[in-house]
Amino acid sequence: MSMTEVPIEGGPATAKVREPLGVALLDLVTLGVYGFFWYYRVHRELADLGKAHRTSELGDSPGTSLLALVPGFLLIVPLVVSFWNAPQRVEAAQRLTGVPESQRVNGVLAFVLMLIVFPAGAAYVQAQLNRVWAAQRQAAEERT
Repeated sequence: MSMTEVPIEGGPATAKVREPLGVALLDLVTLGVYGFFWYYRVHRELADLGKAHRTSELGDSPGTSLLALVPGFLLIVPLVVSFWNAPQRVEAAQRLTGVPESQRVNGVLAFVLMLIVFPAGAAYVQAQLNRVWAAQRQAAEERT
């Protein structure tokens, strides 16, 4: 799976541009274990971007998002809330980085995919996140 690191402007953190199909396949091959790792990393990257933009709109605790999945699936509600909030955070990141409105994530589609077929939802969300990191990289190149 090819990955490229993109520096998050305004802070020392980086984000990874991941191959969406690779995310789905790794989740399937590892029987869901990679999905937990991916979910945490994505929320950490979003939180780092939020800190750089001085907003909590993108979340501030990736561990809490992960906890909503690991033991939270037993209660159902934390998992559903986390799956609902994840695409909302991606959309907010797209808005903050200047991704055109017509190219932004469809939150309902992402939610349904993650809830019913997590690997497909993860691939879709990663594809949308890649737009955020591409916009971030483009903005950095324009400034230099």
